[in-house]
Amino acid sequence: MTAQGPPFGDLLVSPSLRVPAKALRWNFSRSSGPGGQGVNTADSRVELSVHIPSLSWPGHVLAAGMERLSGRLVDGTLTVSASEHRQQIGNREAARIRMAGLLRAAVAPPGPERRPTRPSVGARQRRLDTKRRRSQIKRGRRQATD
Repeated sequence: MTAQGPPFGDLLVSPSLRVPAKALRWNFSRSSGPGGQGVNTADSRVELSVHIPSLSWPGHVLAAGMERLSGRLVDGTLTVSASEHRQQIGNREAARIRMAGLLRAAVAPPGPERRPTRPSVGARQRRLDTKRRRSQIKRGRRQATD
């Protein structure tokens, strides 16, 4: 079963970014695993999809999101699924939370750049001492060749 429309309304990603309800695509199917008659008859599994390029977000935000989500996108569409709850309404909310989290992480500004560091003089000396000891142990295991 496929539905499009606002079962919950707009998806709030951040205070300045939201996904309109009409851009969300909902698919419902039967969940897998144990559960007997409830699993076999109810369409409680939820898939939530959004076509990222069609969002009316600022260009740089959209480009950053597309780049960071590139491994998860299929033809520009991001899909999440939820089937951990017995009822469809719980799975809908779980899918919305998961989608918002993914989009929030994708458009977040990058963290501070890593400042390169070097090992200390003491750390280098300890490393060389350990290598020297190991070498002597291995040298002691060799058989003398005469």
